[in-house]
Amino acid sequence: MHIVVSIKQVPDSAQIRVHPVTNTIMRQGVPTIINPYDLFALEEALRLRDAYGGEVTVLTMGPPMAEDCLRKALGYGADRAVLLTDRYFAGSDTLATSFALSQAIAKIGEMFGPPDVVFTGKQTIDGDTAQVGPGIAKRLDLFQLTYVAKIASIDLAAREITVERRCEGGTQKLKSRLPCLITMLEGTNEMRRGSIEDALCAARSRIVKWSAAEAGIEDLTKCGLRGSPTVVKRVFAPTPRSQKAVQIDTAEKTLRDLADELIGAIFTRQPALEPELAFEAA
Repeated sequence: MHIVVSIKQVPDSAQIRVHPVTNTIMRQGVPTIINPYDLFALEEALRLRDAYGGEVTVLTMGPPMAEDCLRKALGYGADRAVLLTDRYFAGSDTLATSFALSQAIAKIGEMFGPPDVVFTGKQTIDGDTAQVGPGIAKRLDLFQLTYVAKIASIDLAAREITVERRCEGGTQKLKSRLPCLITMLEGTNEMRRGSIEDALCAARSRIVKWSAAEAGIEDLTKCGLRGSPTVVKRVFAPTPRSQKAVQIDTAEKTLRDLADELIGAIFTRQPALEPELAFEAA
């Protein structure tokens, strides 16, 4: 079983700064981490490999420094890491990113065997679009299962997978054919601690590095800024709220009294909410 996990190196959101003049994110001097949503995808891939055998290949696109996040993934137990890096990829939006990654996954399939499952996180914390995973699935003509909360079973002989996905109002249980692409929901598992053996292996492992040409990308007009129709007008930090949280004293109060006080406080702050709720209740 071959599993490919697409991850991304992102700025630590707790330390992101916005340039006061250009209104762009200042990445210099900001620590980088593996996109937290991608860790749920990586852990699920490692669990499937442990249960059914096979290999896990981790893929990322970015500057040479993105090698750091790949070594971290190897330290968690991934078998192979591929870095897609080239100046042609600079400035890529989700459309150009999904094109480049899909080409790289196709190349991985040629070199190391076609993937049975491709994993991505639900979204990234620096873009929050949730578009790259479905974009890869569309370009590779894969069945896509988004917002997956649990992988119920895999039948490799029948080439079928059964998952549970979160949806509005509940949970869906879906069965799909393999190969497929899965975007994992947050909170579905807990990232393991890598073993000392994995850490030593990650330190001496060779990261496979591909340029656009080495990844088999022929049409460079679909990469980077030239292949990105998205235009970002402005990036800004939200204005901090001046209001402070209201603390309610719960001492010597019944649950009913506490609920009445809380509801009353909400209606005081949002007076239009009370008649609206009363109308809906009627």
